[in-house]
Amino acid sequence: MKKLVAYITAGFPDNNFTVDLALSLKEVGVDSLELGIPFSDPVADGPIIEQANLKALHNGFKIEHLFDISKQIAKEIDTLWMGYFNPFYHKGMDIFSQKAQEYGVSGFIIPDLPHEEASIYIKAMKERDVSLISFVAPTDSHERIKAVVAKSSKFIYLVAYAGITGSGKSEDLSKTITSIREFSSTPVYVGFGVDEKTAQEKAKGVDGVIVGSAFVKILLDESLSDSQKIVKISSLARVIKEKINS
Repeated sequence: MKKLVAYITAGFPDNNFTVDLALSLKEVGVDSLELGIPFSDPVADGPIIEQANLKALHNGFKIEHLFDISKQIAKEIDTLWMGYFNPFYHKGMDIFSQKAQEYGVSGFIIPDLPHEEASIYIKAMKERDVSLISFVAPTDSHERIKAVVAKSSKFIYLVAYAGITGSGKSEDLSKTITSIREFSSTPVYVGFGVDEKTAQEKAKGVDGVIVGSAFVKILLDESLSDSQKIVKISSLARVIKEKINS
């Protein structure tokens, strides 16, 4: 059974909504939740997720809100924190790791933390049973892939194309997947540009998919009530889960 990871923006439009949405996503078959930490300059994300980040910050999002949400959901659905390195650095990776262990958060996804710099945190995080997710891109060399995946855990985040999330590009990932499999048995999940139209194709040869912009687009739809957003996002998640496993 291929896995579905759902990205949503923490605290947008508010904490209670995020908790309700997370629990609803669990009920429709989402395997892991990527809880996005709002940040003013999300360099790897496209305009949809960037807009949600800025709205959450405008609404007063604080890191303590992330902790409060996680405390309520992480024992119910496998939860990872996705964010840029700046908040982790300023709050302290050790503090984040302690809180993750306390609440049951299973990993961190930090797209702007290079592998060479990430390695100094991996041992301490593993001691707390928290994974630091490794990224592989189709532009990576065979040698770099070997280095990146050597200490990978939980899953490897395969970036579907060079660029930002939600742009819908397409690249042949077969050679990259083969390289990863040569050096690691860690599951491979593909992200960037995955939605109900592309999920089935992008899931070929990998163990799961990561979906973000398709869900956040619904979060931003001001014509929908909060309850309608939860129903629509959950319905979309169910469709994607079925498609990747058909």
